[in-house]
Amino acid sequence: MSKQDRLHTGRALASSVSGTTLLVMIQVVSRMFTFVANQLVLRNLSPATLGAATQLELFMVTILYFSREAIRSAIQRQPLDSPSLPDISKEEKSRLACDKEMEAQSMATQSIVNMSYLSLGIGIALSILLGTSYTQFAAEQVAQISFYRGSVAIVCLASILELCTEPFFAVVHRYMLYKTRATVEMAAAFVRSLTTCGLFIWASWNGNNVGILPFALGHLSYALVLLCGYCTALSNAASRWHFSFLLSRIRTRDKSVYVRGMFSSQLVSLSANLFFQSVVKHLLTQGDTMILAAMSSLEDQGIYFLASNYGGLIARVLFQPIEESSRTLFSSLLGLSDSNGEKSSNIEAAKMHLTDVMRAYGILSALIFPLNPVIIKQMLHLLGGTAWAGFEVYRLLSLYCFYIPFLAFNGITEAFVSSAANGSELRSQAGWMGVFSACFALAAYLFLRVGDLGARGLVYANIVNMTVRILWSLNFIREYMHNHDNDMTLTEFGLNPHTYTAGFLMTTITILRPELFHSDSHGLIQAVGFCASYAILVLYFERTYLRGLHNRVCQTWKQDASYRKTK
Repeated sequence: MSKQDRLHTGRALASSVSGTTLLVMIQVVSRMFTFVANQLVLRNLSPATLGAATQLELFMVTILYFSREAIRSAIQRQPLDSPSLPDISKEEKSRLACDKEMEAQSMATQSIVNMSYLSLGIGIALSILLGTSYTQFAAEQVAQISFYRGSVAIVCLASILELCTEPFFAVVHRYMLYKTRATVEMAAAFVRSLTTCGLFIWASWNGNNVGILPFALGHLSYALVLLCGYCTALSNAASRWHFSFLLSRIRTRDKSVYVRGMFSSQLVSLSANLFFQSVVKHLLTQGDTMILAAMSSLEDQGIYFLASNYGGLIARVLFQPIEESSRTLFSSLLGLSDSNGEKSSNIEAAKMHLTDVMRAYGILSALIFPLNPVIIKQMLHLLGGTAWAGFEVYRLLSLYCFYIPFLAFNGITEAFVSSAANGSELRSQAGWMGVFSACFALAAYLFLRVGDLGARGLVYANIVNMTVRILWSLNFIREYMHNHDNDMTLTEFGLNPHTYTAGFLMTTITILRPELFHSDSHGLIQAVGFCASYAILVLYFERTYLRGLHNRVCQTWKQDASYRKTK
């Protein structure tokens, strides 16, 4: 492998580690703001109002997801390779290399900025279409919520404003400006929480019924701060890297490479393939919320929203940033397509990162999730009050915690698939996603209608859904590695057999003997000692792997520090 290839791989790995750290920090801080704001309003908020707010959030997520997810994924697979040069003198080669690299980087950056404007165009159309449909065909119980129609209009505006930041987001990720993203997004999250919480407190003091209006205004304030923050932070980026944040024509002799001289035909084609896949993926990801919105009361939706938000806190704070940065790393290592000539070292680096993340997920799951029945009931009494601490919420939240490991493993395996698959493989995956949708629908019908399990049935259906998706992704990864002469076995990311045994025994004890852990001081001390002993045992079983992971992370941090000095 050439020195340039080694440098590219090292930079990608180093940037992934530092990027993951900052993305985790974004999630921790933003979720902390949201958590505090929710706790301040939760005791004075009815389940029905929270259920309506859940539908409003689903409405906004749908607009943003369909508008930008496929284009973001395609943009992340834009390679950063420097152009090759003919055999000429060293002095001339150095000068030409500098000019050509600057020109190539400028064209590539302008290409992804132009692609980002497609997200805005799609978002405007979706906001009008979905906003009109949502207000016209809303259930009577939802339409009676105070400020419902005005809140929908505000969320449509907030979605469009947030999509206006896509050109900035594309540049941030291309040049790995994670610190800029962290600063802007944390400020926006703080303002959103302050707006939502402040309006609810003001309404409570004055005896006003504001319905879901504070949630809508919170989304709008987030989008405004995000847009203003990126405009300020990246004001000099265009002149520094010689591109424009406006939609601009790309100067190139090969007109066939770009559609209308502005949009990369390769990225447009890839975005189209990813879009149809993202439609099915969104239905699978948000299917539980959609089914609840169609088949249950607002009270049930509010209870499920509480369980999924508390139960999924670790998934959003830790797993989501890792998935996002890993997708960027996989895309950088594996390239846009096979024609770019993936190096065996890049395949090995991607495989090592994948197995490290999957095994770390396994250890974290073995440490945390068997213990959730011990602490959930006390947490509900502490955070939500007696109105939210019913037995159904407790059972639902406990079950949701067992679902989170499936969510985590599916996220990292699909991140690899979306980065490594070519166009035909992505279309094949979209077809299989349709099969997974059918499996999810069948499982939901069996658990909800036949089994009459309510919201818990949706969690069971989601576990079935994630299981089949993980199995398909693992099969794809195994075949991909085999085709590149780099096989991957189950033992490479599996845990120590003693860890599985200890986790099974711990789960059995906490489920079958919950009376061992009362909410009084004696029970709390007993629970803490029990959990600490179990954690030490698991860490002891996995000590060899954890020592190796620590050494690899330290080495990567050193590479990142060295790269930043040279930069």
